[in-house]
Amino acid sequence: MAPPDGERRYFGSDLVVDVLKSKRIPFLALNPGASFRGLHDSIVNHGGNDPEIILVPHEKVAVGIAHGYAKATGTMMGVVLHDLVGLLHGTMGVYYAYVDRVPMLILGGAGPMDAARRRPWIDWVHTANVQNTSVRDFTKWDDHPYSVEAIPDSLERGHRIAGTEPRGPVYIALDADLQEQAIEEGRLRPVAGDAAPTRLAADPDAIESIAEALCAARRPAIVAGSVGRDRAMWPVLIELAELLGAGVVDTNLRHNFPNRHPLNVTGSNELESADAVLLLDIKDIGQHTHLMSKEDRGDKPHIADGAKVLDIGFGDLGISAWSADHGSLYSVDVRVVADTSLALPALLHECRRRIDADEPARAGRRAELAAVHDSLHVRWRAVAERHVEDEPMSTATLVLEVGKALEGHDWVLTAGTGNGWATRLWDFDKHDRHAGRSLGTATQIGISLGVALAYRGSGRLVVDLQPDGDLMFDPGALWVATHHRIPMLVVMVNNRAYNNDWIHQRTMASERGNPVENARVGITIEDPDPDFAGLARSFGWHAQGPVTRPEDIAGAVAEAISVISTTGQPALVDIVCSAER
Repeated sequence: MAPPDGERRYFGSDLVVDVLKSKRIPFLALNPGASFRGLHDSIVNHGGNDPEIILVPHEKVAVGIAHGYAKATGTMMGVVLHDLVGLLHGTMGVYYAYVDRVPMLILGGAGPMDAARRRPWIDWVHTANVQNTSVRDFTKWDDHPYSVEAIPDSLERGHRIAGTEPRGPVYIALDADLQEQAIEEGRLRPVAGDAAPTRLAADPDAIESIAEALCAARRPAIVAGSVGRDRAMWPVLIELAELLGAGVVDTNLRHNFPNRHPLNVTGSNELESADAVLLLDIKDIGQHTHLMSKEDRGDKPHIADGAKVLDIGFGDLGISAWSADHGSLYSVDVRVVADTSLALPALLHECRRRIDADEPARAGRRAELAAVHDSLHVRWRAVAERHVEDEPMSTATLVLEVGKALEGHDWVLTAGTGNGWATRLWDFDKHDRHAGRSLGTATQIGISLGVALAYRGSGRLVVDLQPDGDLMFDPGALWVATHHRIPMLVVMVNNRAYNNDWIHQRTMASERGNPVENARVGITIEDPDPDFAGLARSFGWHAQGPVTRPEDIAGAVAEAISVISTTGQPALVDIVCSAER
């Protein structure tokens, strides 16, 4: 029954909005669902659309947007998922947020858990006894408050846990009946002034041991994992590498180190000859380090015999009992459980006390690494310029030409790197040029939208090197950018195939003596060829393509950038390239 004219009651869902406001949650990504109709009404009418609703066509995309936003800003936004079925749609996004250690507050409609309060059929078929178990194995924490009184504490605790390192997603189910329950305004308020937890500091003796090992090494090397999640560590890592004369391998889990710095030897074999290897915020040492072969099962990290292995990070704190994303076991000489944001400055201080930066041997090592760095970039550039007349062009050529078109613009790359070619060919000269590499297929467009949302209104040019196979999962996500006025440039890296699996199928065919040409069956995205430009136009984007010649890329990208800068409209350029062979 409606209240008397001029009177507005206060509801459980209003309380939820007040808590979200107190935590300064800026956005809530959602696809509408009846199980949170009370919360939806409260966001719009009690909160004045604050937090701002980001309407999306699929729950996995909603989680992806929160993922990308957190990577770009270091702060969390919220997601709302429709009871059991919406949660099941969003699970893949939740899993990758957990693997990538990004914070987000995920709210779900639930129940009503009191069976007497359920509507016929719909509330029953969408209710599980403990729906949180769908994501319990890959969230940091979950809760399901069973009273309105319990809601503020649950949200406060969940927000704090999600934002405490190692960060990750938290899921809280909100009973639909509790959301719609009228309560006395002012009786229940958000928790005020709760202190954020301090960061995890390193054992000083262990830091001294690592400093001694690095300073004694002739060929030290550093592997950077997620240390770049803290932008303040960018100059600290540069100074440490220069002081030691250490080669740096950037896994690109976050953007940790300038790719054009002469000590950046990512893609080389320098780790195999290092006599001391410092791992910073690493879960899996084999990932993107050339220390393990992607093709060979049972492979182990190839580190030189006698080399010191030194580890600083969250170690077993960030390991799930369910997911094996921690990778292969490796032995270390010193393992420090600590936040690198505290440990890395302390390590730099200890190394400064022990080492002479102008020592001739260090200078010689720096020169040696610079030569390795230069040779890598010369070789990569040559690959990108080779067979430039080929049609379709190579991925390397595509990325090279797009990079030329971006010169003079203040750009940000979202997730994908064009099979790694952007980090080889472009100049990532600032910490925020890139939020960190992409994850699994069917996640990139959502994450890219989240990065673009983070930069909405900043004037930065947000660029997504978008694989075709990934966009095929979530084409409706393009609507989000138009509807929410999120300017971004999507460049399709369109090889018309699920290329990673094509490589695997060719490997299988070769090993088993089967026709290699059969590897394309069930792999290629052809017959028909998707019209990505037409698709984008149908959602209100400016779009061009397909572009098939390298010489046409500059003009197409320049026109797209002009449209973005003058109208704020998102733009897509579909570029066809060859599959990597």
